[in-house]
Amino acid sequence: MKHILIIEDDKNIQELLRQELNDEGYSTLIAANGKEALFILKNKEKPDLIILDLRMPAMDGFETMGHILKLKQETPVIIHTAYPSYKDDALAMAADAFVVKSHDLSALKSAIFELIGK
Repeated sequence: MKHILIIEDDKNIQELLRQELNDEGYSTLIAANGKEALFILKNKEKPDLIILDLRMPAMDGFETMGHILKLKQETPVIIHTAYPSYKDDALAMAADAFVVKSHDLSALKSAIFELIGK
């Protein structure tokens, strides 16, 4: 089973992603901000994929992405944000995929499948 780390501060989106991805056969772990995510990445089993929101308290997605790059993990990262204007940011471009948040999760699921399969 593939493991996905969801880094998202909105509890409703956390739950939606968790349910949808669990239904697709993935195991999920949730971090509410970058600080929680870095703790998980340094102290727990490495995930197969990271879904990263950009606008969060405590440590935003840009700073988190910088730390992920410094950790030199080969884990694919999908930026999942409501702000399409961030697509051209250098740290966002370092991600493996950029998906704009939508009630339709097909683009996100497609990006996950392309990066890690089922």
